[in-house]
Amino acid sequence: MSRISDMIEKFINELIESSKGSIEIQRNELANYFSCAPSQINYVLTTRFTTDRGYSIQSKRGGGGCIKITRVIIDGDEFLEQILSAGIGSNISKAKAYEMLEILLVKELLDKRSRDIIKAAIDDSTLSMIPIEFRDFVRAQIMKAAIIAALINTHHS
Repeated sequence: MSRISDMIEKFINELIESSKGSIEIQRNELANYFSCAPSQINYVLTTRFTTDRGYSIQSKRGGGGCIKITRVIIDGDEFLEQILSAGIGSNISKAKAYEMLEILLVKELLDKRSRDIIKAAIDDSTLSMIPIEFRDFVRAQIMKAAIIAALINTHHS
């Protein structure tokens, strides 16, 4: 199974490289191309094209289920990679998240508006419907996705 996953990942990466960082693909067409189930494509997308690795995936309904994959070019920015994987990790407290957002602002990876939007999205009042024991997990996932989205908009504006 990993062999087909590796081939799909390589193919998608080559498409992203040739299109300068962003592609739109149809899951079913890709599955037909590789003679595999659409669930195999989902597996590759969810395990190999994650926010930790600098990717944003958006699903578009209708028209055959198009998926947009965008890569943030972090050009070996070890600081940013460290923030996304180890710094945020799978769980992050509100205080630590706010501290990281200030660091990203100082390093000019985020602007004030993006910082404020992310703060609002990860605040305990926003997450009040999430059970307390899951908030730090949800906060981490939102924060990583929002930082990647902010960086995509910054690099493509």
